[in-house]
Amino acid sequence: MHINMTLGEKVRQLREDMDLTQGALGKELGITQRKVSYIESNTYEPSLSDIKAICTFFEISANYLLGLPENLTHPEK
Repeated sequence: MHINMTLGEKVRQLREDMDLTQGALGKELGITQRKVSYIESNTYEPSLSDIKAICTFFEISANYLLGLPENLTHPEK
């Protein structure tokens, strides 16, 4: 997957890679097909619970989904 993809583009690519419809993904995530469509089109900003469900279902990190570096660390005090 391309690193500069939006969150919605990543969700769409992950869904298509698993040959799922938006409705089928919605059922897996406990959300409507319309909400999946809005997330994929970047019309709707997913809630924390949506992000957790997406990451859990696809077995990906939130950092990846949100476009953050995987190796973020806390600054030294």
